[in-house]
Amino acid sequence: MRENTMEISAFDVRAVRAQFPILQRKVNGQNLVYLDNAATVQKPQMVIDALTHYYSHYNANIHRGVHSLAQEATQAYEEARIKIQEHICAAHSHEIIFTMGTTDAINLVMQTWGRSQLSFGDTVLISALEHHSNLVPWHLLKEEKGINIEIIPIHPDGSLDMEAYADLLKKNVKLVCVNHVSNALGSINPIKEMVHMAHEVGAICMIDGAQALPHSKVDVQDLDADFYAFSGHKVYGPTGIGVLYGKEKLLNEMPPWRGGGEMIAAVEYQSSTYNTLPHKFEAGTPNIAGGIALGSAIDFVRSIGVEHIEEHEAQLLESLTQKTAHIDGLKIYGTAEKKAGVFSFLVDGTHPYDVGTLLDQMGVAVRTGHHCAEPLMNHFGIPGTIRASFGCYNTNEEVDVFVHSLERALKMLR
Repeated sequence: MRENTMEISAFDVRAVRAQFPILQRKVNGQNLVYLDNAATVQKPQMVIDALTHYYSHYNANIHRGVHSLAQEATQAYEEARIKIQEHICAAHSHEIIFTMGTTDAINLVMQTWGRSQLSFGDTVLISALEHHSNLVPWHLLKEEKGINIEIIPIHPDGSLDMEAYADLLKKNVKLVCVNHVSNALGSINPIKEMVHMAHEVGAICMIDGAQALPHSKVDVQDLDADFYAFSGHKVYGPTGIGVLYGKEKLLNEMPPWRGGGEMIAAVEYQSSTYNTLPHKFEAGTPNIAGGIALGSAIDFVRSIGVEHIEEHEAQLLESLTQKTAHIDGLKIYGTAEKKAGVFSFLVDGTHPYDVGTLLDQMGVAVRTGHHCAEPLMNHFGIPGTIRASFGCYNTNEEVDVFVHSLERALKMLR
């Protein structure tokens, strides 16, 4: 793959790419062009090294042992928690709860705050843009408690209908659950405004930040979010680790979720008393290596500057949008004015799976299907889309390769 003659953002994308060993491999004999970043991003060497260094040098359980390895592991794990606290501007490190990911974090809120605070007839307000992980947990609670679920509609461009949102807030709403950025369309929701409106009617807000945190600055105190969740694997960290941020007062009022070691203060045969934050919600041996490596991923993002990542990806999206404008029958889904680096589309006369398969033969990785947002696809009356999504290491040359490969695929299919 030839080098760009001109960079398109404020940081050196070649230097960024050099930190990702997987980007050197070939797929079907072609240089890999990885455009499936909304599903998961690739990992820089420093994150891979953090995982192997833990297992190679100080593998031990945390919080319990007095020996050197246990102390080193505990220190590294808790330092990662502090890095995350500082990165999302939380008031306290104990407001950072390690989870398995965004899905796990949303289920934690449903099982603890939801089951203890919501009753028959209470309304949970969800947007039409949601990932299944922010729909199905509330379906389970609806079956158990008889809560109501109302859906915030969207405009044709994929932006939320804020007038409808204001009207829906009048319906005994106790909880608003929305994503910060749509994984399927890239729409960026006005979270700060939505949280303020919800608080005015006494509702609290659960924000799915899985697609926002890797690409933009997040300040949970400025947003005034009650809960904010994200996944490590989408922010250059490992799989199987994520974070739930919660306001201290809410977390203290919530009952524990899982029972076991670490989340207790004392145990007798007939009763237990529970630990303080954050340990109350972290039962058992956690994903220690994952937590430590997530801290390294945050270091990586901060070393580049999230504002540079956001600008870089926005320019790539603009370039791709312009370079595909001539393709006959191509329709973009998600054209909101405020949008992240997601290009979701269909082409008349083709099936998304066929296009995706042919692109893979040319070394280009994209996602096809409903993107775990089946109700949203049903809203548009389509089976799914082809989705190209950007990370910090993608280049303008890769945009050109993608467009050329798409044109070749379409010639085979039409």
